[in-house]
Amino acid sequence: MDVYKKSPEVRWADLDPNFHMLHSRYYDLGAYVRMCFLTEHGLNLQVMAEHQMGPILFREECVFKREIKFGDKLDITLHMLKARKDGSRWTMQHHIYINDETLAAVITVDGAWIHTERRRLATPPPHFAEVFYRIPRGEGFEWQ
Repeated sequence: MDVYKKSPEVRWADLDPNFHMLHSRYYDLGAYVRMCFLTEHGLNLQVMAEHQMGPILFREECVFKREIKFGDKLDITLHMLKARKDGSRWTMQHHIYINDETLAAVITVDGAWIHTERRRLATPPPHFAEVFYRIPRGEGFEWQ
């Protein structure tokens, strides 16, 4: 798979008083795309709960390039930039495009898995890592 992309709509509730997208909504859209990928590839919330594993973020950064306004067509991609081979730590990136061509934002997140009962970082089961191997790799991808 070379590109994974979702195209959510911009809702009125996503806008701030300046009539462009709230800064926090960019982060919400990144999380939405990441969870869509995991769910579509078998790592839904039920599976995570059964294994007492959940994704967490250490860092989340958005570089804003263009305003997103009501009515803009969005395309949001997902790429893996770095990962440990066991899937325990990773860096992912999203590109948000408006109206098919204009880069509006770049979101980069560093994350890991946490054991939800022990509240400690953990290595996920092998089938979790297999799902992560399916995330398209970004330019300059590296194994850590």
